[in-house]
Amino acid sequence: MLAEVNGINEECGVFGIWGHEKAAELTYYGLHSMQHRGQEGAGIVVNDGGEELISHKGMGLVNDVFKHAKFEALSGRASAGHVRYTTQGAKAIENVQPLLFRTQTGSMALAHNGNIMNAHKLRGELEDQGSILQTSSDTEVLAHLIKQSGMQTNEESIAEALNKIVGAYAYLILTEDKMYAALDPSGIRPLSIGKLGDAYVVASETCAFDQIGATFVREVLPGELVTISDEGTRSTRFATSEQRSMCAMEYVYLSRPDSDLNHVNVHATRKRMGAELAKESPVEADMVIGVPDSSISAAIGYAEESGLPYEMGIIKNRYVGRTFIQPSQDLREQGVKMKLAPVRGIVEGKRIVMIDDSIVRGTTSKRIVHMLKEAGALEIHVRIASPSIQHPCYYGIDMSTRDELIAANHTTEEMCDIIGADSVAYLSEVGLEKAIVKDKTIHQGICMACMTGNYPVKEEREREISYTNG
Repeated sequence: MLAEVNGINEECGVFGIWGHEKAAELTYYGLHSMQHRGQEGAGIVVNDGGEELISHKGMGLVNDVFKHAKFEALSGRASAGHVRYTTQGAKAIENVQPLLFRTQTGSMALAHNGNIMNAHKLRGELEDQGSILQTSSDTEVLAHLIKQSGMQTNEESIAEALNKIVGAYAYLILTEDKMYAALDPSGIRPLSIGKLGDAYVVASETCAFDQIGATFVREVLPGELVTISDEGTRSTRFATSEQRSMCAMEYVYLSRPDSDLNHVNVHATRKRMGAELAKESPVEADMVIGVPDSSISAAIGYAEESGLPYEMGIIKNRYVGRTFIQPSQDLREQGVKMKLAPVRGIVEGKRIVMIDDSIVRGTTSKRIVHMLKEAGALEIHVRIASPSIQHPCYYGIDMSTRDELIAANHTTEEMCDIIGADSVAYLSEVGLEKAIVKDKTIHQGICMACMTGNYPVKEEREREISYTNG
């Protein structure tokens, strides 16, 4: 789906490598492959092989941030990187990650994907104890908790700190002599380990491994802390493993189609979503089209299952920035029109099944339906390849409040009127799970909280709701 106006926005992406002479350059390419996860800022911190961590970061896209970077000055065999979309903290350079901290006992860089739900409470406690936090990012809280133990940054101090935070998180921590990767006990966000020769690689998505020629080894497990050093890897547990609840929206929208999540390819999963949707909500039509880009896979699956031809009824202008980045509502809406255009010669006089991955507020869907009808489409039947989103997300996706979610406040019939469609239908929760859970012997569960209201992590949520996504 085109990132909907004030709707679903990506969270962040982390990438790290240990044991390679070109660590910074490979991190640049890894971050570039995950640019879809965040466009507001990017950064790289390099271990220079001595006693110093070197940082280069900035606001904007990866290409812009590193356009004039001198990679020879970022030399080292270990590196951590981050692409950012704001879910907590202001859009400011000091919040761009990895966050770098220098102390008398050593330096530490932190990169984080997710959301710490009790961050506001922890910040208050830290300030009461004398800590002075330099950013408004929830990520900084972990650094202070690690140092609070009085120990150096090691497995014990990191584990002690992680057990104080509540939420969804994939952390990458770089020090002078080690790299650490940690995943929350519910495993809501993705994080994987790969190898490139003798070097170890950590990334939010496996597409980053393909980008640099690395080989996938395994996923970081819920509640696991992985230590990477010149001696190899070591796995410890900082929390009891819970039932995994991988975010369903990673499959639906957030991840790249060439990534694998929990042993399942994203593109293949989206095709199965489309096929299940065709079984559940068939309609008489002349063709199937998908809203670029993340809905294309589901549209192909719908077309194959329904027997209707798949057509390129909407094209995407590749030279326009994401619509949610625009500074005002008027410019965001204009951005949608600039970014997508109907192919009049294909849709004119036709009954269209328009596949989209999700609807949040309905603003983008309304504009696309209007454009297609202006181009001469006779009927527009909107089919959504996921269940309706009726609840906010507290786990690292910048989701609208419940009052702004169209499906939480309107019936399907009312939604048809609002967006101008001839019909609207969603994939069922059962259909989504069936599409994702291909092999129950290896799959560990998904989080559909934004669709069902069943939150896998509940502690502190009610008390921290005013701060989350701030």
